[in-house]
Amino acid sequence: MAPPPPANVPLTQRLMLLAQTLQFAWFAGHLSLIFSVIRYGFSYISFNYYSRVARFSYRLAFLSAALTYGIVVYKTLRARSKAGARAPTSPLALAADENVQYLGMALVWLLSPQYPLAMLPYAIYSVFHVATYTRANVIPTITPPKPVTPAAGASPSAKPQYAQNPIADKIGAFVKEYYDASMSVVSSLEIALWVRLLLSAITFQRRSWILIAIYTAFLRARYAQSTHVQNSLALFESRVDSAVGNQGTPPAARQAWEAVKGGARQFYAYTDINRYIAGASVPKKTS
Repeated sequence: MAPPPPANVPLTQRLMLLAQTLQFAWFAGHLSLIFSVIRYGFSYISFNYYSRVARFSYRLAFLSAALTYGIVVYKTLRARSKAGARAPTSPLALAADENVQYLGMALVWLLSPQYPLAMLPYAIYSVFHVATYTRANVIPTITPPKPVTPAAGASPSAKPQYAQNPIADKIGAFVKEYYDASMSVVSSLEIALWVRLLLSAITFQRRSWILIAIYTAFLRARYAQSTHVQNSLALFESRVDSAVGNQGTPPAARQAWEAVKGGARQFYAYTDINRYIAGASVPKKTS
């Protein structure tokens, strides 16, 4: 993350310098996403989710998500180009980047019928991105850290120390305490969304079969790259195993569940992307 503007320039100029960066556009996109989800939430709880404002908020949320992840993908490719690294030319290698996956799904949701559950993972990510950027860039820009008077006898060549901003410290503590738990919530929401799409496909809702095919590919990629998704699916499997293991469960239900698990394992083996992009590294999500 780029450092904030220098502290020796006026506040107005510091804010202008900050707002002119591509990273600030990324921050503004996440902020827009959060406000859009909140506004849509008010419409949803009042059963007005197809009103003009609700539809606008829903589309704006995913447009903002596409903007933020598009910026990250662009910056990643540009950094590789400047470093002299060859950008991945294979579509499979590019699709292995989690930022590309979230960018693609944001565009899919933007052009699809409403699935409110799809907004929540993006919103949770945005909360932490906004918090981190505020702590690292916005607060130091508005109130630059003040140097601490060195202790008596300190070496003149010692690195200067700066006083910590209490608000920044609280934001840092919040991120540290809740990040891992929130990522587990995100993975559970993504699995719940797949179940929601499956129910839509069973009832032949509009575009549901196309959506579940695309989202299954997305969730498969998430499983390969996220321990949180792996843990959530393992927990889901253990709960179903416990449910079908009861004495009152019909044998047909147990056989069906075993068939589902067997089919899922075969699907996992046949869709292992590393089988098709030998030697290609799998980039991790940075946003």
